[in-house]
Amino acid sequence: MKSLSVTVSQLVRRPVAEVFRAFVDPDKITQFWLQAASGPLAQDARVHWDFMVPGATERVSVTEFKPPCRIAFDWSDGINVSLDFQGQGKFATRVCVEAKGFAGTKAVEAALNATEGFSIVLCDLKTFLESGRSANLVRDKASLIKQAPAMSRE
Repeated sequence: MKSLSVTVSQLVRRPVAEVFRAFVDPDKITQFWLQAASGPLAQDARVHWDFMVPGATERVSVTEFKPPCRIAFDWSDGINVSLDFQGQGKFATRVCVEAKGFAGTKAVEAALNATEGFSIVLCDLKTFLESGRSANLVRDKASLIKQAPAMSRE
C-alpha cells in the first residue's frame, strides 16, 4: 500500500513573520498547541514536545527551516510534517500543514486523526493570534481524548 498524506490550511489575519514565530517560539506554541517544548525550532534542532493529551510526547527533528516561509520536521514514527507560510496581502497569512508517511494497517485512521488534529491546531492558532487568547480548542480536544476510554465503558 502506498503511504498517505494529508493537507490542511487556514487563513490567519496576522503578518507572516508573526505566524511563523508562533510555531518557533516555545512561549507562543504553548499558548495554542503544546503543553511544553524543550526549546525553539531552528535548522537541525531536536526538540522534545509534550502535547496537551497526558502522556503524549514527541521528539521533533527539524529538517528544513526557512524563516518566515517554511518549517519541516520529522516525528519519531516516520511522519514528515511541513508548515508553509504564504503572505496574503500585508496583514494575513495562509498556513498550510502537510503530513506525509502514513502507512500500514492503521494508515487511514492515523491520517484522519492527523487531519482533525492539525485542523484544530490551526483554528486555535487563528483565534490566539487574532484575538490574543486561545479558544482552548486543542486543550478541550485533549480532554475528550483523555476521557475516551472511560466514555466507551458507559
